[in-house]
Amino acid sequence: MSDIPHIPVIRRGRSYDSLDKINIVNHRTGETVAEVSTINAGIIRKDLQRIAESRAALKKFTVEQLIEICARTGELFLNGTLPLGDRGHTQTPQQYIETLSSTSGLPHVMVRRNMQKIHHALTNMRTVLNGLTRGLDLSILDKGFGEQFGTPISYFPTTQALGLVMPSNSPAVNSLWLAAIPLKIPVILKPGREEPWTPYRLIQAFIAAGCPAEAFGFYPTDHEGAGEILKSCSRALIFGDKSTMAQYANNPAIQLHGPGFSKILIGEDEIENWPEFIELMAASISDNGGRSCINASAVVVPKYGAEIADALAKKLGPIAPTKPDDENARLSGFANTKMADYIDAAIDADLKTSGAEDVTAKYRDGARKVNFEGGVYLRPTVVRCDSFSHPLANREFLCPYASVVEVPQSEMLKQIGQSLVVSAITKDEKFIDELLESPLIERLNLGPISTMKVSWDQPHEGNMFEFLYKRRSIERA
Repeated sequence: MSDIPHIPVIRRGRSYDSLDKINIVNHRTGETVAEVSTINAGIIRKDLQRIAESRAALKKFTVEQLIEICARTGELFLNGTLPLGDRGHTQTPQQYIETLSSTSGLPHVMVRRNMQKIHHALTNMRTVLNGLTRGLDLSILDKGFGEQFGTPISYFPTTQALGLVMPSNSPAVNSLWLAAIPLKIPVILKPGREEPWTPYRLIQAFIAAGCPAEAFGFYPTDHEGAGEILKSCSRALIFGDKSTMAQYANNPAIQLHGPGFSKILIGEDEIENWPEFIELMAASISDNGGRSCINASAVVVPKYGAEIADALAKKLGPIAPTKPDDENARLSGFANTKMADYIDAAIDADLKTSGAEDVTAKYRDGARKVNFEGGVYLRPTVVRCDSFSHPLANREFLCPYASVVEVPQSEMLKQIGQSLVVSAITKDEKFIDELLESPLIERLNLGPISTMKVSWDQPHEGNMFEFLYKRRSIERA
């Protein structure tokens, strides 16, 4: 058995050793951690011609049985020793944590938190599906029809498979596709380059829990292969930056997961109490290393902008890199150091535009971009902006970053732009009504609630059931 694991392609549940391989390396040492087989678009296209067989394998199970499989999967993912590749290797939970940390830059403590989120989603799948379907009798999906509130009802799938083009920034994003399996939709997945570990481990856990292996396609591939997945699957999810999202903005078959531009708004009625909310704001900005689309990237207040920016900078600015196994680690390293270079340079370039100040600079004791034990890190940045017209006022980066902007309450909803999450700290009923009416806010937290809080009984980001199924009218004689 080779010392280095080999992660194969998975073609309809079967491992495939490709002639083309890439090495995944430790982001600090450059040491090869694993070999990964890669596949071209032609093979993906060929495999998808038989995807109906994968769908048929899942249809043999009831939704109830698949929910039970999800619960077993969650336990195996969190606690089990599972196969790793096709060279006889296995992987314990601790080995998964250490390996993922070494290639992605996430410290161990953050990997464990992400594991817990995935485990929670899998072991509470009944609650997840109840929220997605708004209480639908799930046996209707087994029979294809039924009754709800005395009315005949039927649903049909919009696709034979869900295509996934995954990122490398945070393992918990994999929780977004899990519901496809109990909804009887196979998954065709391209993993992030530095993060094949989580989807591969999830697939192995599903199979060990009794899910048919044919339900899974795992395709490390290039840009053309990713495009084939998006084109050939009638429904797909893609993760990426603003420019990536723009390419698919008008395609309803592709669910976009780009920058969240999540925000904290403080109303005029609560602004005098702003010191009480500094901990909440700081956590919303920095939890998970600032890598989530639900991290707050802007704090919008009617006044005290300078004071709030300074308080946040004082709290976040001193945060520095630590060893990956430090339980108090707050920062993630960059496996792609060019991304760290780009972010650092982009912030500095835009700071040259008048109307913004890096308030954390005086608390940081050194540069924003730092090298620590071979890894590259970006320390937190809080920027005070004079207005939303400044280029740094509504930006999002893969690190703890936020702007603080003063805007009159009456103008906030006109200026904040599209926001995945808004935590609005206010008791003003008129303002709350305006927030509830706003089409710019996908998820709304009313009161001092972190933008990072996820409620599994509600859709997190897009409704997977409504994406994968469509209701039809039906009458039976």
